[in-house]
Amino acid sequence: MISVIVAVAENGTIGDKNTLLWHITEDMKHFRQLTSGHPVVMGRKTYDSLGRPLPNRRNVVITRQPLQIEGCEVVHSLEEALDLFTSDEEVFIIGGAQIYAEAMPLADRFYLTVVEHPYEGDTCFPEWDRTMWELVAEERLEQGVNYPHPFRFETYERKQK
Repeated sequence: MISVIVAVAENGTIGDKNTLLWHITEDMKHFRQLTSGHPVVMGRKTYDSLGRPLPNRRNVVITRQPLQIEGCEVVHSLEEALDLFTSDEEVFIIGGAQIYAEAMPLADRFYLTVVEHPYEGDTCFPEWDRTMWELVAEERLEQGVNYPHPFRFETYERKQK
């Protein structure tokens, strides 16, 4: 099973200069709870922004460059990354924008954190067709313990054809 997980500002922004624009403790905890024990697939720039492999996860980095990254498996396409896993394993796509754009048509599940505040940035989440997805869970918080704006966790399942 392919799952996309992302936090997106209300105007579609997901980052700027390869960094997150917000720090929401609850979102980080949500991400960790969902992805822990599962493989995560990311582009090289996303890996660079993290600075290290995520613990308790099989880390796969997609890059065109001939790199070796300690603690990660390096592949050269999303297809090559997904071929590493069986269909019954939940594989999380964690960024960036180009990888998200390639993964959304293949994804079975979509974990979306909507940050109810606009942010300026150089990277946006790609357009996606909401008619292809069913909202199966939603939780809204007025603010975080250290974050002043509302945000919500949404979980979508791809509608059956």
